[in-house]
Amino acid sequence: MKYEPTSLNQARAAFKQIWGYDDFRPPQGEIVSSLLAGKDTMIIMPTGGGKSICFQLPALLQTGLTLVISPLVALMENQVQELRDRNLPAALLHSQLPAQQRQQTMQSLQQNKLRLLYLSPETLLSKPVWEIISQPHIPINGLILDEAHCLVQWGDTFRPAYRRLGTVRSALLKSKPEGTKIAIAAFTATANPQAQQTINKVLQLHKPEAFLLSPYRSNLHLQVQTVWTRRGRRQQLLNFIKARPKEAGLVYVRTRKDSENLADLLEDAGYKTAAYHAGLSPESRRKIETAWLNNDLKFVVCSCAFGMGINKPDVRWVVHFQAPLLLSEYIQEIGRGGRDGKSAIALTLISEPTGLLYPDDKQRAQFFQDKLRSQFREAQQLAKQLPAKGDADAVGREFPESAIALSILHSSGQLRWEDPFNYAIDKSAQQKSVKQNFTAPEEMAKYLKHRECRWQFLLQAFGFTKEATSMRCGHCDNCR
Repeated sequence: MKYEPTSLNQARAAFKQIWGYDDFRPPQGEIVSSLLAGKDTMIIMPTGGGKSICFQLPALLQTGLTLVISPLVALMENQVQELRDRNLPAALLHSQLPAQQRQQTMQSLQQNKLRLLYLSPETLLSKPVWEIISQPHIPINGLILDEAHCLVQWGDTFRPAYRRLGTVRSALLKSKPEGTKIAIAAFTATANPQAQQTINKVLQLHKPEAFLLSPYRSNLHLQVQTVWTRRGRRQQLLNFIKARPKEAGLVYVRTRKDSENLADLLEDAGYKTAAYHAGLSPESRRKIETAWLNNDLKFVVCSCAFGMGINKPDVRWVVHFQAPLLLSEYIQEIGRGGRDGKSAIALTLISEPTGLLYPDDKQRAQFFQDKLRSQFREAQQLAKQLPAKGDADAVGREFPESAIALSILHSSGQLRWEDPFNYAIDKSAQQKSVKQNFTAPEEMAKYLKHRECRWQFLLQAFGFTKEATSMRCGHCDNCR
């Protein structure tokens, strides 16, 4: 369906027919219009704001395929399951799929039977998938980057494939009929102005329309509490949970090991819970999510792998047993609370500021910084051995660490991707400072020590300067 003025009315009718809603919540309608018109778009909407509808609907209304790049298997599975339950032509591809299901999806793809295909950046760039989607007879309308903050958080040192996405559009267009247009849209709940710039630049967006919504949620009560010993931290958590026996919640920790240890401790204290992290099998993850959604488990002890795309409206509290390293993670994770608009508490426990009596938090932050610095150093060393031009996969076979090195060189302006597979290193390029990777944790530390309104700090940090100017939320620990 080509874009025409009546498109938004048709979209509204389809929205009612498929999802049963009478009308869009602002700015959903404008975003749908932008995508139907084939424009590049940058969307920042708070968690629970109905982002996925904004790209699913245009995809279903057009002929051809929309590719949805998504960071986590759990997130893809949740969204695709919901679409399938409504008999909509959507599928997903990831490395853990049974061979038969993978085969089936590849076949549907070949036969143009899908409107939405969910996949990770790594799967998109795998040879078998790339060969199919770049065939001339497969029309592609759009490329959606869901949870686009992952490109900024993980693109340099954890998921280097994210840094190669900028050349996907131009590479696909080479093999498509003349006049083909592929729009790109980036969706996230959290991106400060610097992160928006990175997303814009890496994805090579053309004059994107921007929809930027403030992350402020008046029903979310922010609190930070200092603890003085390891035992004190556990005790605070136990007291907090004990005071809320019937309420659904989440406890966030930073590592797999932390989630398992804390879940064991809480079970010993008589609570029914589970540890959730990226190391679990898809079946185990599904089981825990379902138990939590059905209130068989009141709370889960989880790493950052939990919660993206899982919609449970009645979460009354979110505890950060350990503070996240980045403000963007923090906003994502507290955003799981109070999606039904009713009051919810977001509590963060931090160890005493000097780190002399109880150095855990200080050591954790230091470890992260040191690891990052050594990765940047190693990348610069390795760059000297890599061929100046090459195919990333072939180079990867010879130098196992090269993927991360290439993405770090890209982020510091010393490398460009000619297409999603071939790079060229510019040996003469001045190394750009990649300061933001090192200053981001400092910003989180500042927030935790902040003495004024916490929401004001967050709005300022995410670029909502106007809203921040007169902000006093009246319901964070500092305001009260």
